[in-house]
Amino acid sequence: MITDFSTIIIGAGAAGLFAGCNIKNGKTLVLEKNSSPGKKLLLSGAGQCNYTHAGDLDDFINKYGENGSFLRPALYNFKNSNAIEFFKELGVESVIREDGKVFPESLKSSDILNALINRCKLNNVDIRYNSPVVSIIYNNELEFFTVKTNNEKFTSKNIILSTGGSSYPNTGSTGDGFGLALLLNHKVVHASPCLTPINVKDYSFSDLSGVSFKDIKITLWRENKKIKETTGDVLLTHKNSSGPGILNFSRYIMKDDTIKINFINLSEEELSTLIDRQTKENGKQLVKSIFKDINISKRFIEKIFEICQVSEDTICSQLNKKDRLCLIKALCEHSFKVESLVGYHLAMATSGGVSLDEINRKTMQSKIIKGLYFAGEVIDIDGDTGGYNIQAAFSTAMLAVKDINKNLPE
Repeated sequence: MITDFSTIIIGAGAAGLFAGCNIKNGKTLVLEKNSSPGKKLLLSGAGQCNYTHAGDLDDFINKYGENGSFLRPALYNFKNSNAIEFFKELGVESVIREDGKVFPESLKSSDILNALINRCKLNNVDIRYNSPVVSIIYNNELEFFTVKTNNEKFTSKNIILSTGGSSYPNTGSTGDGFGLALLLNHKVVHASPCLTPINVKDYSFSDLSGVSFKDIKITLWRENKKIKETTGDVLLTHKNSSGPGILNFSRYIMKDDTIKINFINLSEEELSTLIDRQTKENGKQLVKSIFKDINISKRFIEKIFEICQVSEDTICSQLNKKDRLCLIKALCEHSFKVESLVGYHLAMATSGGVSLDEINRKTMQSKIIKGLYFAGEVIDIDGDTGGYNIQAAFSTAMLAVKDINKNLPE
């Protein structure tokens, strides 16, 4: 038996559920391969659900790397302020932190998920779990889709592909949507993990896990050429480098690249001048005492002295040229050779996805197949950490629904 629906949404994550909330009250089906919805949404913001970010929308656009301009129509159609108001209407109050991150007031991601599910129910959306889509066939003459799961078959004039990317695969995000897009003759830009820590060769800071640095300069080098530069927070862990600055930069990083970090936000020349001045004023003071007035971990300075094989008892007048240069380089331009990105199991998002060249950015409809729409992380868009990816999921879903609703009966 084949059941017909006006719209079929594939994937019950942030984008799919949001689409279900806002589509016209009609015959809508959501197909979810897991036994429950929104598994990745529940993990977001460490379980607190940082679902958007406050601030100016022009700043938003800059948080999506090279492809940010594609999202302009979606973000201006459904803004961050609209998202906050949307959940308020569903009974979920929000709180905005000093850094601009927006959370439900309860700091429980389940409140966001439950609000979406309940709204879908009020909208008479049929959500079916344990229903992985194995194929989608498009009838070009009659302009409808046949969607097959393991046990059922459905038809529809409209499909929203909102399956997510490949990050956190234990939540069900295993890149299935990329395969479905390929079946429908769409190009998929090579997917890779992003918003992920990096593994570096000969990592020296295993015993400094938890030491962090705020707003420091990070540069990316490839084959001795500077590729990118950014500033951000960096966290040292027991086996790799992480923190928002690294996570947001990871979309650009490749194996064998070199990352250079300025841990003290002083240039080499400025640090050299500081050492000269302190030596002139008091050559008998310890070199390590120079760093007391710099907001930096004592443990970290001790580690830098260890790496450079400089005794902590060295006084300024005894600091030789070789040791001085090593300390300056280790603090102002510390080089890390990239061994690998940590991978999808810790990545918060996926870089790559369905090619933007084949999606109308004003409607999220395919330029190749009428009635096929894309929303969320399945698209070749990835945002910085801080609520940008969930907002993009909501905004792209809303744009798709807006276009579909035009053609649905009142």
